[in-house]
Amino acid sequence: MGSGTAEIITGRERRRCWSLADKLRILAECDAPGVQVAEVAARNGIYRSLVFQWRRQARDGLLVAEPTPEFVPVRVTVAGRQDEVLPDPEPAPPPSSRKAAAIEIELPDGIRVRMGEEVGLVALRRVLAALRG
Repeated sequence: MGSGTAEIITGRERRRCWSLADKLRILAECDAPGVQVAEVAARNGIYRSLVFQWRRQARDGLLVAEPTPEFVPVRVTVAGRQDEVLPDPEPAPPPSSRKAAAIEIELPDGIRVRMGEEVGLVALRRVLAALRG
């Protein structure tokens, strides 16, 4: 045998659960100019392959920071006279024989995004990541 050291592992080894903030912090370290992924991985005690996996997840929109809450401007008006009538709301579409599951998101600037049930989770995450900026 060589003169190297031996590490004795007792009990069961566990995987470390990385928080979203930690993953994003490590990815940000890797994006700094002149930094090598291997150095960042070693500094944080992880394999390079895990960093590349996180990069792929971020690129695919699966690993994104939680959106920062924002205030949306609201205007409340009170009718000055009793005979003023508010306009009718937009009429609902006519009911169909089969109800299709759909998600509709309306952004503050009035843009509407509608997705049907056939849209996969990965595609939905990509759309939401793109909308977040």
